[in-house]
Amino acid sequence: MKHDFQNLINSTSNARLRMRYLAVSHFVDGKSRTQIAKYLKVSRVSVNKWVKAYLDNGLEGLQEKPHTGRPHRLTDEQKSQLKEYVIEHAVNESGGRLQAKDIGLYIESNFSTSYKKSALYQLLHDIGLSWITTRSEHPKQSIEAQEAFKKIPNRNDP
Repeated sequence: MKHDFQNLINSTSNARLRMRYLAVSHFVDGKSRTQIAKYLKVSRVSVNKWVKAYLDNGLEGLQEKPHTGRPHRLTDEQKSQLKEYVIEHAVNESGGRLQAKDIGLYIESNFSTSYKKSALYQLLHDIGLSWITTRSEHPKQSIEAQEAFKKIPNRNDP
């Protein structure tokens, strides 16, 4: 298992992988694991893991494993259903706006799960929506009355 570690180190942009290649390179050159740890300023346990992974699986053992994380609470189908709901109900005919608590109640009633307010904003971002809204309009507002008000002369204007 002879590899050109110098080319591997220079060709990768992943700093963590570069560190692993460097550690294994020193190991192949005959340095002790303790010396490598001191030289690279990492723990000896880390160097031991990297060397063992290299000896067991070669260069593939040094690659990063996928970080899966926690599964989403909503399926893709439920997310698309939520997106349709938000788009349809974003603006009420009576002048109101859809609020985070309304979306939270919709999710609880239809999908049997709950989200905190901050997580709702992240969920909206994930489905391609943002929480930016226009100023809401009063249902009884009159454009004509506003224009007439603007034409009233102000005593303080020159």
